[in-house]
Amino acid sequence: MLDTAVTHRPASLVDPFGRAITYVRVSVTDRCDFRCVYCMAEDMTFLPKKDVLSLEELDRLCSAFIDKGVRKLRLTGGEPLVRRNIMSLIRSLSRHLDSGALEELTLTTNGSQLARFATELADAGVRRINVSVDTLDPVKFKEITRWGELDKVKAGIEAARAAGLKIKINAVALKDVNEFEIDDLIRWAHGDGMDLTLIETMPLGEIGTDRTDQYLPLSLVRSRLESKWTLEDIAYKTGGPARYVRVAETGGRLGLITPLTHNFCEGCNRVRVTCTGTLFMCLGQEDAADLRAPLRASEADDFLNAAIDEAISRKPKGHDFIIDRQHRKPAVGRHMSVTGG
Repeated sequence: MLDTAVTHRPASLVDPFGRAITYVRVSVTDRCDFRCVYCMAEDMTFLPKKDVLSLEELDRLCSAFIDKGVRKLRLTGGEPLVRRNIMSLIRSLSRHLDSGALEELTLTTNGSQLARFATELADAGVRRINVSVDTLDPVKFKEITRWGELDKVKAGIEAARAAGLKIKINAVALKDVNEFEIDDLIRWAHGDGMDLTLIETMPLGEIGTDRTDQYLPLSLVRSRLESKWTLEDIAYKTGGPARYVRVAETGGRLGLITPLTHNFCEGCNRVRVTCTGTLFMCLGQEDAADLRAPLRASEADDFLNAAIDEAISRKPKGHDFIIDRQHRKPAVGRHMSVTGG
């Protein structure tokens, strides 16, 4: 019997700085059932349906990247699990896991729909997911998310763990909001065998508040943690921008994503595609490429492949994020929910 598994494809997407692009984050929707204060304004206007790629178009687009050597694919939003029929896309993309062309298919979620989809995700080959939880205080959780319910998210996490999914908790560090809860988040996450990653708030999109009031540098957070915990730098990587330490007292991993205090651009291996088919070569730059037009111009992928290659040839060395009293406006105008969180 012939072995039909696809062998490891060499990366054909290499940017001007010699970095191989092997990780793509694809937003499947700009819609979300939360309105987190660091991500969106409460009164959001979402994209018309005609502008958003169909599930079939998303499949073609993701598959084109995989054919070019992308090994890790993350589905994002908005909230990816609110996209109608999203599981049909995930099940279809899982064929690339079966063939060996794709190493990992994963997603980032707010956890609100996990109780409903956890088993299906595991059955489709998803092995690991990121869940955003910024506080363990139900009242504060409601304040941060505006519409979210912590109990519902925790139930979703338990369902995902029961389904065998490995979970990493993401928490945005917010000054005067959750900055003194990091210890509790560590105990909770590590106590249940989950990694925890802390993220600095990023200057993306107008959110109705001054981000200098939110910004908490992780250099300060780490300094505070080191007065209570033993943090050991480790070489562990997941393919994303986090730098990891091991917390000796818990044995768990703590990731730090620091786009502002210490940017992570030198080893960047990723690009982002919005739900409209716009490819952003850098999260913190406005330069982009339209993939929707070549995708819809032909049933063949020649135009699409050419557009992807041309875009990667323009990938910049790094971003220009900055938050201070002289830079109150967002570094880029689009919201994280549009770009893909």
